[in-house]
Amino acid sequence: MRLLAVLLLVTILLPPSAMAEDGAQAFTPCRACHSLDPAERNLPGPNLSGVIGRAVGSDAGFDYSPVLRKARDDGLRWDAKRLETFLADPAAMFPGLWMSMRGIENAAERQALAKFLADPASR
Repeated sequence: MRLLAVLLLVTILLPPSAMAEDGAQAFTPCRACHSLDPAERNLPGPNLSGVIGRAVGSDAGFDYSPVLRKARDDGLRWDAKRLETFLADPAAMFPGLWMSMRGIENAAERQALAKFLADPASR
């Protein structure tokens, strides 16, 4: 409950431009493997343009971990909540995941990154 209150306060008190800046900053390390430019391919990770609403493991031409292919086949789709859970601990959410990210401990940072990925206008 306390975490929910903190997230609510951050959302209310942080202006949208600051939230976008935080999301862009949180995405900086992700750029080593991922792009938000739909035309950019051949990176170590899948393209994240339009990830919210997309089926898990569905970037055409990317070789996903078997666990993500199964999630796709099971009909899982990315939404902000699922993305925030994933960002907290990817390996816990999808055991056997090939991606080596540990996770983002800070809830406000995860929320900002999920919002940044969900809203192309914020970039």
